[in-house]
Amino acid sequence: MSVVEELVLEPPTFVQRARRGEPLVYVLSGILVLIVLCALFAPLLAPFPPNHGNILAANLGPSGAHWLGTDQLGRDILSRLLYGARLSLLGPTMIIVFATTFAVALAISSVWIGGWFDQAVARLLDTLFAFPGLLLAILAVAMIGPGLLAPVIALTLAYTPYIARVVRTVALRERHLAYVESCQVVGLSGWQICFRHLIPNVSPIVLAQATIAFGSALVDLAAISYLGLGVQPPQAEWGLMVSDGQSALLNGSPWESLSACVMIIVVVLSVNILGERIALRNERAA
Repeated sequence: MSVVEELVLEPPTFVQRARRGEPLVYVLSGILVLIVLCALFAPLLAPFPPNHGNILAANLGPSGAHWLGTDQLGRDILSRLLYGARLSLLGPTMIIVFATTFAVALAISSVWIGGWFDQAVARLLDTLFAFPGLLLAILAVAMIGPGLLAPVIALTLAYTPYIARVVRTVALRERHLAYVESCQVVGLSGWQICFRHLIPNVSPIVLAQATIAFGSALVDLAAISYLGLGVQPPQAEWGLMVSDGQSALLNGSPWESLSACVMIIVVVLSVNILGERIALRNERAA
C-alpha cells in the first residue's frame, strides 16, 4: 500500500503528524506546558515577592540580581511576570470553559429538540453576535465594578455564540446519520444518545474552537486590563504590566511592557497554531 493510500484511509494521529514533519506541534505544546508550570510554581520560581519594591532600584535594566530588570516602583519584573501568568491564564480559561459548556448545551439541545426551540436558540445566538465582546465587558465593569469577574462574565456571553454556531453545524450533520436512528431503534433515550454518542463525536471540533478562542480571550482580557477596567494594581497581570510600563518605555526602559507583550504574543500564537492543527486534522479525518 502506498503512502498516499495510507494517508487517505487512515489520517495521521497527533504523534504521527509530529514525527512526519511537524515538530512545531511538540515545541508549541512544550512552551505552553512550561508557561503553565511557571504560573503554578511561581512562589517557588520567583526570586522576589511580586509587590516588593525598592524605589532606589527603579527602572533598572537586566542584571544578575534582576534578570528582566525592575519597574518604576523597583519591583522585579521577572517575579511579576511569573505571578502575572496566573491571572493572565486563569481568566481566559474560565471564559472558554464556561462559554464552551453553554455553547455545547445550547447547540446539542437545539439540534436534538428542533422545531421552535431550535429557532429560538438561533435567534438568541444572532442577538449575542450583535454585541462586541469588549463593549459587553465595559458595560459589565460599569455595573459590577473593575476586576476579573465582570470581564469574565461579559466575554463568556460574547464567546458562547461563536462556539455554539460551529458546534450546532456539526451536531446537525451528526443528528441525521444512521447511527442515531440505530440507537433510537434499540431503545436508547435522547439523553443517552447525546451524552454517549453525539457529544463525543463533536468533541474534536469543540476542542479546536476552544483552543483558538483561548488566544482571543487572553488578548481581550489583556486589553481590558490595559484600559484599567480589569485586574487592578498592585496585582500582577500581563495586560496591566503593559500599561504600567508605558511611562518607563518612553523614558528608555522598555523591559516591563516588552516582556509582558512577548508573553502574550507567545501564548496567543502557540494556541492559535495548535488550534489550527487540530482543526486541520479533523478535516482530514472527516
